[in-house]
Amino acid sequence: MNEIILSERMPVLALRGLTVFPKTTMHFDVGREKSVRALDKAMSSDQRIFLVTQKDILQDDPTFKELYPVGTVAQVRQVLKMPGDTVRVLVYGEYRAKVTDVVHTSPYLCARVESLPDMDYVSGTAKIEALKRHASQLFDEFTELSQRPVQEVMLRILAAEEPGTIADMMTQASTIGYAEKMRVLQQLHPVRRLEIANKLMARELDVLRLENQLQDKTQQSIDKGQRDYFLREQMKVIRSELGEGDDEAEIEEYREKFEKLNLPEETAQKFEKEIQRLAKQPYGSSEATVIRNYLDCALELPWNRRTKERLDVNAARKILDEDHFGLQKVKERILEILAVKQLSADMPGQIICLVGPPGVGKTSIAMSVARALNRKLARISLGGIHDEAEIRGHRKTYIGAMPGRILSAITQAGSMNPLLLLDEIDKLGSDYRGDPSAALLEVLDIEQNRTFRDNYLEVHFDLSDCMFITTANTVDTIPRPLLDRMEVIELSSYTDEEKLMIAKQHLLPKQLKKHGLKKSQVHLTDDAIREIIRCYTRESGVRNLEREIANLCRKCAMRFVSEPELKRINITGAILDQLLGPRKMMPDKLASADTVGLVTGLAWTSVGGETLEVECNVVEGSGKLNLTGNLGDVMKESVQAAMSYIRSRADKLHIPADFYKTKDIHVHFPEGAVPKDGPSAGITVCTAMVSALTNAPVRRDIAMTGEISIRGRVLPIGGLKEKTMAALRHGVKTVIIPKENEKDLAEIDQTVRKALNFLLVDHVDAVIHAALVFPSQEEKTDDRKNAKPPVAVPRDQKKTKTGIRQ
Repeated sequence: MNEIILSERMPVLALRGLTVFPKTTMHFDVGREKSVRALDKAMSSDQRIFLVTQKDILQDDPTFKELYPVGTVAQVRQVLKMPGDTVRVLVYGEYRAKVTDVVHTSPYLCARVESLPDMDYVSGTAKIEALKRHASQLFDEFTELSQRPVQEVMLRILAAEEPGTIADMMTQASTIGYAEKMRVLQQLHPVRRLEIANKLMARELDVLRLENQLQDKTQQSIDKGQRDYFLREQMKVIRSELGEGDDEAEIEEYREKFEKLNLPEETAQKFEKEIQRLAKQPYGSSEATVIRNYLDCALELPWNRRTKERLDVNAARKILDEDHFGLQKVKERILEILAVKQLSADMPGQIICLVGPPGVGKTSIAMSVARALNRKLARISLGGIHDEAEIRGHRKTYIGAMPGRILSAITQAGSMNPLLLLDEIDKLGSDYRGDPSAALLEVLDIEQNRTFRDNYLEVHFDLSDCMFITTANTVDTIPRPLLDRMEVIELSSYTDEEKLMIAKQHLLPKQLKKHGLKKSQVHLTDDAIREIIRCYTRESGVRNLEREIANLCRKCAMRFVSEPELKRINITGAILDQLLGPRKMMPDKLASADTVGLVTGLAWTSVGGETLEVECNVVEGSGKLNLTGNLGDVMKESVQAAMSYIRSRADKLHIPADFYKTKDIHVHFPEGAVPKDGPSAGITVCTAMVSALTNAPVRRDIAMTGEISIRGRVLPIGGLKEKTMAALRHGVKTVIIPKENEKDLAEIDQTVRKALNFLLVDHVDAVIHAALVFPSQEEKTDDRKNAKPPVAVPRDQKKTKTGIRQ
């Protein structure tokens, strides 16, 4: 055949994953900007365009080198605008062609193309007839297997005479990949083209037969109730056909991992049973997923892994002292544990409860203890937990089940002997889902926790090597059975001197480093730190103190950036108000004179001790007793008890016997918006009432605390250490306390004990005698500086062996 070779300039459209053959019709979508412009160019001229397949379908902007050398010149017969920027095109292939010269690549591809006529061949031979019949049979089988609507193509193949045309139509209608189709398109000899097309179609039929077989096997293995598992079953059949044994390998891998753990026999049997159940489950079933999660959680636990504990007492003491100032009780207790460990390696894990106000270092000292003992640390926050399953875990039958927080913390620590910090144990809650504090009874019992059983794991887990440290702000909300299992160590408020040392040794260096400052750049004097403690913070701990120091560091950083020539900043107490603003609170001051009906009491709060003034007024009336100041029931009862005592002692106190009928008594506690309760203000209220009724002034340099009975006995109170710190801040000289609290004086800070006189009393008569200045004593008390209290002695007198001035 001698065909005329055509050479024309026309737009080029790159096809992704598609191939268009001559004498065939095809539609496709066009979305790329260059392709749309090439199409517009073709529609504006003779509607002819050169269609060529790109080699890499991921290439978004191919060059001519990235296109196949042979393509098809086609006529655009229809263009439809689709939603968005997509265009649907219907084309008819005319003849093969190749690019001979590139015209331009922007704004669309354009080239000069040259037609590629078919090569000459001898027609009418038996081989050609055989190839044509074979092609018809292959395509007929393809029609049946693929179930595609290609009957019209089948009729055209039967009617065609040219072997090249048959090859083109058959390849165009098949599901062969575009790379294989290009082999057919590039072949210019019609007979060889049909041979290649027949081979490709035969291979495609083999793939279709195997696909149908897989579908048949899958269909036989499922019933009407299991149609949702179709895709999973198909995956299983494919693995079976490929000879892969992933399931068996997974089961063996689980067995090997558990054998290496050397678990107790009962535990190993439980896990082996779960592995056998997994082997029987269909791949991908929901039950198999649950079992896999369970086995994975069990393998993550550190069954036989332990860290080597540091038993060197001196090294541990050095670490504890580096991290914290003070807290001697906690440090001594930890060092005692190490000492016992050296003598008895079988000592079980300890359970310690650190109780104290916020900010005194409970959580941080626990972290320091873990470092000192060389134990891994895992922190569990218990605040707000209401569900018992949070501690014991959920049963694995539930969706989303997981182990409890205890086992999760041990997994996180990666050791069988970690230090578990149970933070805020006093803030546990309980509701219809259970009581988590009851679940902790087993965890925090040395005799029981070696066989702890988590609901999710369902096997015994040994917690006896764990060391538990719990923290709380108060023991009042901790259930008694749980509190009984813990050794309580109280962390009291810091004194001003302790805060000064903590700020110098820990807080200031930490904040300087955090703000990118050097120690040589900022100098904070001791008087400035004391001023911050007294006038900018009022707390038991040091959190607000650290915030104020951080505020100073920010101010200094700002000045260093604004003034590059500045080398050093000295911060003194005199310039604090320029950096931190006006003082938030003024230091406590004594009253200017002794006052009738005004007594200084002492109170304990969650943030430390406070002074509590009690005021009493007596006016003519009908015997009413008014109580104001947002008082609780216990405090109101204390006022009633004091009233009963005064009535019983009216003669000795020189008070009219009918005062309760003719006088109205008003007892007021300032700061009325703050709720107040507790019995420790009993002697304070009684002293104020006696002062008001006898018109005897109260010594302004005395503070007191103690519970009163209706017989006048002074009963013991709590929080003495914090209360005495408040008395020292207020500036009092003498503190009256119950005699039964004498044992608590050993716990008071040495700075406080040296600065205060303590008067121990067991009856209210002694309190009134020491605190009130009766008219008969006025001459003796004009110069109070040198006066001796009835029971207490001056501060410069030699102390007794107990350190109590009496």
